[in-house]
Amino acid sequence: MVKKTGVYICTGCSLGESLEIESLSKVATKEGKVPVCKTHPFLCGSEGVELIKSDIENEGVNTILIAACSPRVNYDVFEFDSVIMERVNLREQVIWSQTANDEDTQMMAEDYLRMGLAKVKHIELPEPYQGVNMVKTLLVVGGGLTGMTSALEAAKAGYKAVLVEKSPALGGWMNSLFKQVPRKAPYTAPEEVDVAELIKEVEANPDVTVYTGAEILEIAGSPGMFDASISQNGATISERVGSVVLATGAVPYDPTKLDYLGYGKYENVITGLQMEEIASKGKILRPDGKEVQTIAFIQCAGSRDPEHLPYCSATCCVESLKQASYIKEQNPEANVFVFYKDMRTPGQYERLYQQVQKDGSIFVRGEIKGITEDGEKNLLIEATDVLSGATISTEAVDMVVLANGMVPTTALGEDFAAKADAEEDKKDDGPKPEVILKSNLLNLSYRQGPEMPTLKYGFADSHFICFPYETRRTGIYAAGSVRAPMDELSSIEDATGATLKAIQCMESSAQGMAVHPRVGDMSFPDFAMSRCTQCKRCTVECPFGAINEDDKFNPLPNPTRCRRCGICMGACPERIITFKNYSVPMIGNLIKSIEVPDEDEEKPRILIFACENDAYPALDMAGINRLKYNAWVRVIPLRCLGSLSLVWIADSMSAGIDGIYLLGCKHGDDYQCHFIKGSELAEIRLSKVSETLDRLDLDSERVRMDQISITDYDKIPAMLDDFAAKLEELGPNPYKGF
Repeated sequence: MVKKTGVYICTGCSLGESLEIESLSKVATKEGKVPVCKTHPFLCGSEGVELIKSDIENEGVNTILIAACSPRVNYDVFEFDSVIMERVNLREQVIWSQTANDEDTQMMAEDYLRMGLAKVKHIELPEPYQGVNMVKTLLVVGGGLTGMTSALEAAKAGYKAVLVEKSPALGGWMNSLFKQVPRKAPYTAPEEVDVAELIKEVEANPDVTVYTGAEILEIAGSPGMFDASISQNGATISERVGSVVLATGAVPYDPTKLDYLGYGKYENVITGLQMEEIASKGKILRPDGKEVQTIAFIQCAGSRDPEHLPYCSATCCVESLKQASYIKEQNPEANVFVFYKDMRTPGQYERLYQQVQKDGSIFVRGEIKGITEDGEKNLLIEATDVLSGATISTEAVDMVVLANGMVPTTALGEDFAAKADAEEDKKDDGPKPEVILKSNLLNLSYRQGPEMPTLKYGFADSHFICFPYETRRTGIYAAGSVRAPMDELSSIEDATGATLKAIQCMESSAQGMAVHPRVGDMSFPDFAMSRCTQCKRCTVECPFGAINEDDKFNPLPNPTRCRRCGICMGACPERIITFKNYSVPMIGNLIKSIEVPDEDEEKPRILIFACENDAYPALDMAGINRLKYNAWVRVIPLRCLGSLSLVWIADSMSAGIDGIYLLGCKHGDDYQCHFIKGSELAEIRLSKVSETLDRLDLDSERVRMDQISITDYDKIPAMLDDFAAKLEELGPNPYKGF
């Protein structure tokens, strides 16, 4: 593609009053030698947009550089088909964060324009990846409330769905309930279970194919092109699907581990599930046949306990309130005790809580000290009242119901708490391996393992802080109580959200676009295989399983699995991985385009490599809030800090840059890092940068890394001033002028 570049400089939003626009134009026309350079007082307005469109249509401009506001705003305004388009941030990160009409501010603006020109010079227009026989059918694994909702939502949106349930019938957990918690006003009494109606709706829908008594043998391929092998009644069925929703739910915590609460020791200590079974038979009798006149519910039976389930299981309180109402409905004079740590009844469930209180149930905030049995198999409970510290002893109760929590199906058969603690305690120089617990749900043909990685406590992978449903397996979305503890209403909402993300994935993949967080990106990595040394760095470090290996151990990319983060590019020591609009040489040219003043000018330069997901927006937010920060800085946004190549460190120092600041997303259990391992990998690579700096005879303190979130914008000025002070202490980069 022969490029004809047009530079468009906005003078609105005080840009014209804060910068020498004529000097900026000269950078474009004299230094950059661009044939078209125009200014406009309102570039994002209709006249400004028409000006650009006119030059595209009439002047043959096919490469556009807009010098105005941040690329994070007006992205829908500056949309032009079939042209290369880049933005230069002169508003948020120059005039709003620097002193107007100052020499340093002008130098910053001109450098950013040079960097933009260097970038568009090396960009090629991405060609979207087109897969073979791509489909838009959703596979839902799990036929409970969440799974059935997901399949129906897909069908209502005009997509076909395949629903696989291992049990002989649909319904899951809901089939075991006598009544369900209230979902309709006035929210004060249990309701009849309506799962049968939902099952009928699913089975009658022509766009939903249901396999019961079935399991997934294997899922191979990638978004738009997943091939699922399903085992049913001894036969193997093949289905091609575009994306997957994992909705296999959770099961009750093993009550045999609750012997300290009398389970298995005393016949009349039962679980909540057993209570549902008893209630469904009619009159509530305890296991030995005696009518229940006095009953005690013990909350957090195993939950919120480091020895069992360290987390809250979300539904236990409301389920016990529902069951307390069973007793009161049968016998209003019955005695009901509820021992709890904290009653958690969010939203409209508070109305049920109030009604159970009005009906006469007695609530005790206490820690259970012990349960014993008398000669008639009645139970005696001793507890410590949390509020007063006094010891409470009940009179004999007929039955005790334990609200044992939920365990996700992804964690069955494993000591997941110990596993998570072991990972936390692991100390090494490399990234922590994915925690993949033993299960038999998806059977993925990924080199990373047959199941999704799990979060702490064994719940299915999901970016639950910022991006629910998203997982490290592109095109596979977790929903319902397999993802996090949740009640029925939350599971329905979760199913809908996950289904929408799965549909978005199928549509994006069909168009060759990336999904979260670089939605719409048409680029994908290109591998110069002739130079590959088979070091496996790219296959190991890719957070999304997007790179397998062929039979000769060469990287085997799966473009529709790729999130376009560039981590593989930063990992590759031979630099054989490039994107048409993002590459190691491209960033190197941006670095070289920065004008570095001589030592006697006393104008040091700090280069910030900023993750575009949190750090770059934080810098924008500093400008929006008119926080002034150091004028020495120049910012290069990276798709992910994990795409950092150590070559850029050497290039920067060789160019005379005085200091390098790496700003990435925070990472941890909730992996706020949008690409999961990016910041962690950058930190690991940075630990090895001393060798590079020693080779250049430079102090390693010239390179610093911090993790910030977008809400940390107010800390940026102090962070930069502190780093600048350190550089002044170290003195100028000795490579200046070379």
